Amino acid sequence: MFKKILVANRGEIACRVMRTAKKMGIATVAVYSDADARSPHVLMADEAVRLGPPPAGESYLLADLILQAAKDTGADCIHPGYGFLSERESFAKACAEAGIAFVGPPPAAIAAMGDKIESKKLAKQAGVNVVPGFLGEIADTEEAVRIASDIGYPVMMKASAGGGGKGMRLAYSEQDVREGFEATKREGLASFGDDRVFIEKFIESPRHIEIQVMGDQHGNIVYLGERECSIQRRHQKVVEEAPSPFVTPKMRKAMGEQAVALARAVGYYSAGTVELIVSGADTSGEGFYFLEMNTRLQVEHPVTEAVTGLDLVELMIRVAAGEPLGFTQEDVTLTGWAVENRVYAEDPYRGFLPSIGRLVRYNPPESKSTPYTFPSRLRVSGRSVPQTDLNDAGHRSPETGLGEGLLMNSASSGNALPQPLPQAGGESYVRVDDGVREGGEVSMFYDPMIAKLITWAPTREEAIDAQITALDAFEIEGPGNNIDFLSALMQHPRFRSGNITTGFIAEEYAQGFHGAPASPELSEALAAIAAFAATAEADRARRIDGQLGKRLRPPSDWSVKIGGAEHLVAISTTGITVDDADLDIALEYTPGDRVVEAELDDAPLTVKIARTRTGFKLTTRGASHIARVLPAHVAPYAQHLIEKIPPDLSKFLLCPMPGLLMRLDVAAGDKVEVGQPLAVVEAMKMENILRAEKAGIVKAINAKTGDSLAVDAVILEME
Repeated sequence: MFKKILVANRGEIACRVMRTAKKMGIATVAVYSDADARSPHVLMADEAVRLGPPPAGESYLLADLILQAAKDTGADCIHPGYGFLSERESFAKACAEAGIAFVGPPPAAIAAMGDKIESKKLAKQAGVNVVPGFLGEIADTEEAVRIASDIGYPVMMKASAGGGGKGMRLAYSEQDVREGFEATKREGLASFGDDRVFIEKFIESPRHIEIQVMGDQHGNIVYLGERECSIQRRHQKVVEEAPSPFVTPKMRKAMGEQAVALARAVGYYSAGTVELIVSGADTSGEGFYFLEMNTRLQVEHPVTEAVTGLDLVELMIRVAAGEPLGFTQEDVTLTGWAVENRVYAEDPYRGFLPSIGRLVRYNPPESKSTPYTFPSRLRVSGRSVPQTDLNDAGHRSPETGLGEGLLMNSASSGNALPQPLPQAGGESYVRVDDGVREGGEVSMFYDPMIAKLITWAPTREEAIDAQITALDAFEIEGPGNNIDFLSALMQHPRFRSGNITTGFIAEEYAQGFHGAPASPELSEALAAIAAFAATAEADRARRIDGQLGKRLRPPSDWSVKIGGAEHLVAISTTGITVDDADLDIALEYTPGDRVVEAELDDAPLTVKIARTRTGFKLTTRGASHIARVLPAHVAPYAQHLIEKIPPDLSKFLLCPMPGLLMRLDVAAGDKVEVGQPLAVVEAMKMENILRAEKAGIVKAINAKTGDSLAVDAVILEME
């Protein structure tokens, strides 16, 4: 077994790999850019080596520096994580030439499967269904237009070396191809060092389902079930779950066997994922097509770990060390249901624009123990060994931060077998994978993901409900975040039914996201919480020393306005009434509390609470609600207050997020039409086209190409 591992990555995946390595008794080495000098993955590692400035091209993508760091620290293996160098054939080769084990597949497999064009050709040769498309190199935009017309719209343009939703454009017309082809090439070059683009038919109403495979260097390959990844925005996965509510056992077997056959055809070993596009309208179980194979560990691997009980990182390390898997396909079992939500630094209320800045507050929900976190006994090399003792079910270990909670016995050098897990009826649990901490900064140089929130439960409905509860308790202040949106997704009837496609978000939130709608019962509960908090605040205020006259009693009758509804709330020693009806609610609040833990009709309700000038901001169940709270005898006078009218900013083109101005498409004096592209801003490695919201003439240009712009910076002004 290896003695020291270097993790050639950052953030949550670096922390994830290190936790398993530490529990296997392997020393850890971190690498970092200047932006990450005090990041958790650096502090967690036994050693850390600086790579360079913040841009990935000057730090995490410099293979020579990473290999030198491994040599200097004596690391005998490198885990690439995902992204960056994880799917670079040249890096895997360089590791082998340096005598350092690469914790991943062989270079030949990376070359064959990492290139989306070549992988489709190989898949077709192996008898795997592929989506109709053009797999050759496309010279220019004109050729792209001809190819797209021949295939038939809509088509998808993809960077050949792309992944993670970057370098992808959907085109419904020739105009879309003309506007998006060059941008797709630039994104591919900037993110992956490869500007080749291929075009394929876009299957409408599709489901995105992927198969996890694991192989060793002795020819053993198994599939570990599927993951449903259909909830996406701009082709970036947002929600993943295992298993899929659409896949039958027969379909799972067919998909898994094709994935294994493809992996075997290229001599694959280690962890890999075969991504498939599935027709939701085809109930035969045969309507699935190969999209691509990711020759690395996936972001969403925790849901597979949750339902199989396997630590995929440990398996990868053992395979890289030459050990056989030690189990067969028949030994793999799927138990319960797991759901993962990606918590991003983006503002869903402003069109999901990226957000950066300091994490003023970061307090994820506490991880809970799981009924199968550490199986009591594991079969190792044909014999049983006792499970090693670990603290508090592996969660929030003080030495390593957040614990994974899903580990096989690593004290022995043998090979662990997946064990049968408890059947339905066990307790649900929460797992948080992150690589940030309070006071840290979300940088403009890297992916905007803050954390991954994973829940496991015996059933899908219970796992989803556990997500809602955990999201309510997740505190993030500073950068914008998508927690409200994730909670709204979990509550959406269509999602809960399992009738989902990759177009779910675009279809259900076509007019943007404005918060999850509150039921009348929830609105009444929030009014009661706001009034109760106002009573507590008034009670504290009356106790301040040095006040003139007698101490006044706090008001007991309140007018609470939430949205367009106004509620009369009465607080007494016997209970709370809302609009003259008794409310079955129990809660506690002390001035200064950030979270209220309440029980509404014996069901838990967690509400984040913050003071405003006229009341409170209450956040729960996928929305933030501004509650105006006034004593009942004062409220009638509020109608006489003059409403402040916001200024008209429609004549300005404002930068919607911090980013780099890549291109200006107009000049002063130009006439523009509605929808015409005006500028391109790059943020979080993605290009964003800014279009005219109204027709007019450009009066002045306030920025130039290459400028770094702050949010709401004026780019140009219209007459």
